[in-house]
Amino acid sequence: MRKAQIAGTPAVGDQIEARGLHGRPSRRGMVVELVGRGGHQHYRVRWDDEHESFVYPSDGVIITARGAGRGALAEESD
Repeated sequence: MRKAQIAGTPAVGDQIEARGLHGRPSRRGMVVELVGRGGHQHYRVRWDDEHESFVYPSDGVIITARGAGRGALAEESD
């Protein structure tokens, strides 16, 4: 299955998915705050279980623009 990934800077309200370790489910949530600047930006995320944490961009983190259709997504990865 292919997952879509947005290019550029995420915004508050965008959806985020962090892939789980082997055998564990992915976590899903919403970006509630952008922290940092330029190449050092990270995000405060409210997860579906209502907990919040900071997420740094990395492999396995997929961000989808709020209200974006598939045509608005920029990259695809396996």
